[in-house]
Amino acid sequence: MMRRLLEIAIIEAFETKSIAHKIKDTDGNYFHLTKLVDIACAEPALPLSSNAKRALPKLKDLGHRSAHGRYFTARADDVERVQSDFRVALEELLHHGGLQ
Repeated sequence: MMRRLLEIAIIEAFETKSIAHKIKDTDGNYFHLTKLVDIACAEPALPLSSNAKRALPKLKDLGHRSAHGRYFTARADDVERVQSDFRVALEELLHHGGLQ
């Protein structure tokens, strides 16, 4: 769920800034999380803090392991380890998306 919320927050931030075209493919579909995170961290119109830029790749990695790892299921301690990173990144994205 955290992974999906992160994707949605990135998309909302880009849509609010009227730059959603930067995170879509040629068919108009939004990119997957890896590319969303890379673009969000590099986008000047989305001035993320250095803390958020450090947090996003960690969150992406945990999300990928949870969603695609055949034998990995995130546990409470995995989530607790990234809880503050998630809060920092999500609050900034929600702010840029006009949702906070």
